[in-house]
Amino acid sequence: MKRYAVGIDLGGTKILSALVERQTGEVIASVKKKTKKEKGPLNIIQKMQAAVEELFEETSVKKEQISSIGIGAAGQIDRENGILIGAPNLDCYDLNIRDLIMSHFEIPVYLGNDVEIATIGEMKFGAARGCDDFVCVFVGTGVGSAIVKNGEIIRGATGTAGEIGHIIVDLNGRPCACGAHGCLEAYASRSAIEKRIEGALKKGRHSVILDYLEPGKAITSGMIRKSIERGDELVTACVDEASDYLSGGIASIINFVNPKLIVLGGGLIEAVDYFYQNTVKKAKAKSLPVPASKIEFKKAALGDFSGVVGAAFLEDRKL
Repeated sequence: MKRYAVGIDLGGTKILSALVERQTGEVIASVKKKTKKEKGPLNIIQKMQAAVEELFEETSVKKEQISSIGIGAAGQIDRENGILIGAPNLDCYDLNIRDLIMSHFEIPVYLGNDVEIATIGEMKFGAARGCDDFVCVFVGTGVGSAIVKNGEIIRGATGTAGEIGHIIVDLNGRPCACGAHGCLEAYASRSAIEKRIEGALKKGRHSVILDYLEPGKAITSGMIRKSIERGDELVTACVDEASDYLSGGIASIINFVNPKLIVLGGGLIEAVDYFYQNTVKKAKAKSLPVPASKIEFKKAALGDFSGVVGAAFLEDRKL
């Protein structure tokens, strides 16, 4: 009998859940919902529960065939107790996700970091398959990373290793959602690019991105790509600035960790090839010559499903 697991990728703007076949990593069905963090943590829990229930309704898979529910959340995690300790981009703190979801479905639940689960997905079935020494960096609402050495994710003394988004790139810089100032995330994330564009538009700068914007709607990675393709100076300049900062952070990884491979993923990387190519080029140029000559870059291969596939394997604790 085939065995399945549910993977949930809990992000700052969307919740993606999927039913995954554990032998092959195949996504059988998926459900996407908006996070709407402003409605509070319990609403997020209810949305995850509803998404899983929809998966069961859409497929013929029985509950007895589900080995676990794995959840990756954008924040700092207490894996042993299933608690989301702190997630500024979700406005959630000390939320016992595991117990709340497990009591609802009576299925074992495992919790991990959002980039951790994406890294597991790429390691088992994606761009890092067959590589045991690499770093994943994902750019979305924030900037996160995970470090893999000898085929295992390095989690650090408190389980929070890999927080590249919170390395300080400007001692007196922009405020970050984490409460600090000058974090890489405040300069290189999609959110940071959006803020720069929106700030310039409020000051009267012209941009073709206005052709795509709707009142009350956020700027998307697709809008950014289309604007760059049309040669928009404002959007291109904001993306170039983010690429400058991100490449500096990645060069620091290359020099300090010295991995064989860096996998870049997330909505912005996937949608805007200009951003990806420029970041890779600049990162190599900013790194020390010897590690720069050996480093390999790849885009995440599983796209939106990196996280949900990886989350389905959180029960394999050795990962």
